[in-house]
Amino acid sequence: MTTEIVKYQRKELELKALLEITQAINENKPSSVLLNIFKFTCLVHLNIRSIVLYVISQEGYNLSIIHGIKSKVPELIPLDKIQDDKSQGSLNIVVDEGYSFDELATYLPVYHKDKMLAVLFLKRKDDDAELDLDFTQALANILVVALENKRFAKRQLEQERLKKEVEIASNVQKMLFPAVLPQDGKLKAKVTYIPHSTVGGDYYDLIWKSEEEVFFCIADVSGKGMPAALLMSNFQAALRTLLRSTSDLKMIVEQLNFTIFDNTKGERFITFFLGHYNYKERSLSYVNAGHNSPVLCWEGEMRSELLHAGTTILGAFEELPFLEVGKREHLKGFNIHLYTDGLTESFNLEGEEYGDERFEKYIKTKLCEDPDVFHEDFFKELDAFSNGNDKSDDITLLSLRFQ
Repeated sequence: MTTEIVKYQRKELELKALLEITQAINENKPSSVLLNIFKFTCLVHLNIRSIVLYVISQEGYNLSIIHGIKSKVPELIPLDKIQDDKSQGSLNIVVDEGYSFDELATYLPVYHKDKMLAVLFLKRKDDDAELDLDFTQALANILVVALENKRFAKRQLEQERLKKEVEIASNVQKMLFPAVLPQDGKLKAKVTYIPHSTVGGDYYDLIWKSEEEVFFCIADVSGKGMPAALLMSNFQAALRTLLRSTSDLKMIVEQLNFTIFDNTKGERFITFFLGHYNYKERSLSYVNAGHNSPVLCWEGEMRSELLHAGTTILGAFEELPFLEVGKREHLKGFNIHLYTDGLTESFNLEGEEYGDERFEKYIKTKLCEDPDVFHEDFFKELDAFSNGNDKSDDITLLSLRFQ
């Protein structure tokens, strides 16, 4: 057979191989199909006996094709274990003991825009037969670029999915908050909510049981994003359902704890404060479930105190180990400031924490002040303390003035 006929036949096979793989790419075949077509093409059409292909990923170069070798090769080559000098045409791979590429006579780095996307190792069927390395490298380049495009597209879809998830979680969270807070003579409420990210883990609510009874709460769920938003959504639904049937704080908190534990199996928890004020009896009942203690300001006596009584965080135990319902009587004009730990865990540029003690001292200088005025003055104070330092968590401050 003449040399010209051999070259013609080889070119015909190369064109057939090129057609097969480009057609598969155009038909958007899965990555596994593209790899199999490339492997088959190399073994059947291109005079190749053994083949190993590593393709880049976030962790390093992953073993994607292996055929026809006895040596043991690693499943992953970390990025820092492979050094490529394109200008010198040299490639240095550091592998652990027991691994070797010595059996494979030829290696071909696969580049795209000066970035090495893959490394192809080959061994010919017949050392005397000619192997068109340029074509093999070009075919590998087409394959690997297609795989990289698929990886990029998948990453883009994942980012879009996460973006949509965050958007949904943000909308879910917004729906949890009361649309309007009371501003009348009986009760004036003011909230400042500063989320650390698009979706925070804080929740507050104010629910009228009747004209004479009002419940108010604040909570902080562990974690962020959609899981935290969904847990808080379930928590709010459970709370509101319970409040329609009972005013027993002990029963409400125990049932909420069971609901959270049942949903998360102890993997997530919520710190929670629930208060209940009865205007007719002038009494305040409350349970603090591992939350920052709200500050109660007595207008008549011009003093403040922390509301500690309660239990541990909700969701950590199937049954709460202890539970105390706090009670205060003979209340008329008073304020309550409820907040999450993001407020007191604000830091200044020197790394100093604002802290609960500093906040309690500040409140003593503003006892029973109008909530709007209190918030305006306090956040000026907090901003001056932080001096532009980034916040590390969500901040929620809910101030209630009972007349």
